[in-house]
Amino acid sequence: MSAAYVDTSFLLAIIFGEPQAPAFRRRLRRYEHRLAGDLLRAEALSAARREGLSLDALGPALAAISLVLPERSLEREVREVLGYGYLRGADLWHLACALFLAGEDRGALAFLSRDTAQRRVARRLGFATP
Repeated sequence: MSAAYVDTSFLLAIIFGEPQAPAFRRRLRRYEHRLAGDLLRAEALSAARREGLSLDALGPALAAISLVLPERSLEREVREVLGYGYLRGADLWHLACALFLAGEDRGALAFLSRDTAQRRVARRLGFATP
């Protein structure tokens, strides 16, 4: 099974057709399972509104991402992430969700993001960051 946690920055690059979009799209297709925390939906819809894009236009892209919905506080994961470096709240939350999802098998989950600091911390935590 191949799986990747998708950060909003990665998905938005595809949605907005940024120069790296074709490469990111190919990279995303490599994974059988594409996952993200529900925060991705809020961030993506907010960015779509900001850019004047129809919110309904995001439907197919959002439908391709399965949601991670923890049933408990992720404070333990948040603290672990912060032990490897400072991140802004949303970036921190995405990595905490990825930790929750991966459990002890972090090497089996790729973490896809465009954010340099977030990718650096993800690598330190043991995630692949292709």
